[in-house]
Amino acid sequence: MKKLILFLAIALIFSCEDQKQQADLIITNANIYTVDDAFNKAEAFAIKDGKFVAVGTSEEITSKYQSESTVDANGQTVTPGLIDAHCHFLNLGIGLQQVDLMGTKSYDEVVQRVVDFQKEKNADYIMGRGWDQNDWEDKSFPNKAKLDELFPDTPIALTRVDGHAILANQAALDLGNVTVESKIDGGEVVLENGKVTGVLIDNAESLVMNHWPVSTKEEAIQALLDAQDVCFDLGLTTVNDAGLSIEAIELIDSLQQAGDLKMRVYAMASATPKNLDYYINKGIVKTDYLNVRSFKFYADGALGSRGAMMRDPYSDKPGHFGLLVNDIKTLRETAQRIANSEYQMNTHAIGDSANHAVLDTYKAVLKGKPNRRWKIEHAQVVSQEDFPKFNDIIPSVQPTHATSDMYWAEDRIGEKRMKGAYAFKDLLKQYGKVALGTDFPVERVNPMLTFYAAVARQDLEQYPEGGFQMENALSREEALRGMTIWAAYSNFEENEKGSIEVGKFADFIILDKDIMSVETKAIPETKVVGTYVAGEKQ
Repeated sequence: MKKLILFLAIALIFSCEDQKQQADLIITNANIYTVDDAFNKAEAFAIKDGKFVAVGTSEEITSKYQSESTVDANGQTVTPGLIDAHCHFLNLGIGLQQVDLMGTKSYDEVVQRVVDFQKEKNADYIMGRGWDQNDWEDKSFPNKAKLDELFPDTPIALTRVDGHAILANQAALDLGNVTVESKIDGGEVVLENGKVTGVLIDNAESLVMNHWPVSTKEEAIQALLDAQDVCFDLGLTTVNDAGLSIEAIELIDSLQQAGDLKMRVYAMASATPKNLDYYINKGIVKTDYLNVRSFKFYADGALGSRGAMMRDPYSDKPGHFGLLVNDIKTLRETAQRIANSEYQMNTHAIGDSANHAVLDTYKAVLKGKPNRRWKIEHAQVVSQEDFPKFNDIIPSVQPTHATSDMYWAEDRIGEKRMKGAYAFKDLLKQYGKVALGTDFPVERVNPMLTFYAAVARQDLEQYPEGGFQMENALSREEALRGMTIWAAYSNFEENEKGSIEVGKFADFIILDKDIMSVETKAIPETKVVGTYVAGEKQ
């Protein structure tokens, strides 16, 4: 009799197992922030065919599903895969092949890094990126004289951290025959004592870069794969690449189709006449990994190089207003054309004058066209009377810009205008959502720094005490939403990603700390234990 009971018990166990549904991956015993509408938490989920098929307690999931791949998270924190709502993914990879000038504390250090790079690479042309004169004791723009002396025959172009200025030596200037007489709309050839300094701002960069050797296809492929490695290590599963060519987008698509590029990309095509003609006629391009339905337009330059267009002169440069990269006529014509298509328009606007012009243009061309989800990228300095205009315009902002610029921004624009600067909470109140990104490689890629800057508004040394303009800090829930579901919404992708819910792509990350409860100063130290795209660990 005992043998019969044992046999029936074993048979019952195997019968129950047979009734369980097969999953490709099960995660249990986790501290899961689903980021659904109610911001619910869970302990476990099951994945099948790259999507979440069930979310609940560990007991609920394991009683209904079985899998050869089960991960016990041991209480670690799980969030949806992070989305960088504004970055330069391809440029990050390209930059990894150039001189790294990030964090340099003087122009002498910049020059030394170039010297060290050339000793190793012996390149025919030298590119670098990351210098910021605001971090130096001498905060004036650099001069090409030292580079001319050390590299008389090797063209050198060193891009400022924000991408809105370059320092070129004479060999590089000679490529485009740049002289004191050179002029270009939307750009400036910086002169000092009647001589060219080598600094070219905004559109003036093209005077040299239009003559620079183009990266080979092999170099571009390597750049994309290198950038993917960096981003996956830091928990990003979708990147919004702001400003791509047709060729770059098609290369990304081909690598994704081949299975080499697993990163999901929301591609903003540069709003050139060529790209507008091509994509408006082609229509929206959408796969599981690529979404091409937006154009990136530039209104003005950057605050750090005084290229941001202001309504009143700069406080630290009387008579200087910045500049428009594209004139108002081009802005209006481009916006109208995009409004007449299915595409979204995402416009770089830093200064209060640029934001004012873009907001008014958007309002005019979108009248009677609801739910277009057009974005202003950066929305960095906004006039008080313009905030209500964000009621149907998405603010796409970068929290680390605030903590990078806070040391000198008030010197640039004065106390009064600072009230509308880096005002993430005020922008959130208007639209109800903010899309958060980094603008990397302008800032560091790490999204934990984005989260930290959004909620703490301090640098990594906890400066300033109490935080920078804390009335515009975001809550931790708002910050996580801005890096997941709100960013997905800004891409028209909220029904397929951005939260851990049944039917959505199984993009998620596992963290070694609970960023929703850990001590604030520990947030930047948080590490990504695992990054999963479509249920596969990357």
